Amino acid sequence: MKSKVFFTKEITPEKLIEIYEKLGVDLPGKVGVKVSTGEDGAKGYLKADLIAPLVKKLNGTIIECNTAYPGERTTTEEHLKVAEKHGFTSFADVDIMDSTGEFKIPVHNGKHLEYDLIGENFENYDSILNLAHGKGHMMGGFGANLKNQSIGIASRNGKAYIHSCGHTEDPDACWSDKHEQIDFIESMAEAATAVADYLKENNKPIVYITVANAISVDCDCDANQGDPVIGDIGIFASMDPVANDQAFLDAIWKTKEDGTKEIEERIDSRKGRHITEYAESLGLGSTDYELIEI
Repeated sequence: MKSKVFFTKEITPEKLIEIYEKLGVDLPGKVGVKVSTGEDGAKGYLKADLIAPLVKKLNGTIIECNTAYPGERTTTEEHLKVAEKHGFTSFADVDIMDSTGEFKIPVHNGKHLEYDLIGENFENYDSILNLAHGKGHMMGGFGANLKNQSIGIASRNGKAYIHSCGHTEDPDACWSDKHEQIDFIESMAEAATAVADYLKENNKPIVYITVANAISVDCDCDANQGDPVIGDIGIFASMDPVANDQAFLDAIWKTKEDGTKEIEERIDSRKGRHITEYAESLGLGSTDYELIEI
């Protein structure tokens, strides 16, 4: 059975709310909204004026974890300053989930990871909105819901564990670890699946939205993020993160702009498209989907 992916070309606060409502799921209790706060100097992160109305509607808390790479979001104190600078604290509380610690969740049937290390405060949320910005990525090829659920929810040490494909939890050591690129892509898929399994086992719903705008070849974690290489595409929403990421990827390949080859090359040079097929093999979702335009 094909997964449903809702899509709108219109990127506005009103359409963001409408496409969330199309999913037909009420997120109960304390809602965590996982969104990248963006590195200081980045340009493409999702802006407050776009996402604030939906976050307020859900009475949501912006949830993040500190970065493994050296930057302005490595420590909780500095991370919160960036979140404030980028406007997130103007409309919601911001919880840096690994500020108090981390905990392990199991990875089932993984080839690379034995477990996933996620921010301790993740336990405090009853439901989750995975609100991703679709763009390129220096290491993963691209970033959308799967990356947002793996690297994004992992603690600082957990990020190191994923980046090193299960070899080390040390953020200082992970960058010199030797592994195949495809192993990193698969490690991200394993971590994303572990989070989904944890939520399912604890009866905590999660929904997935990707906003495909300001599409640079670089991630919002890059302080020197380049300008967009193709035009805005739209908003994708689904209950299935694999289908949602696949729909975003397919939409990129359908663009025929001057910069299309740049973003395609970034994704394929990092074996980025493998993440959806591997996540599908782990049972996280399906690459077969029905696109429903609203």
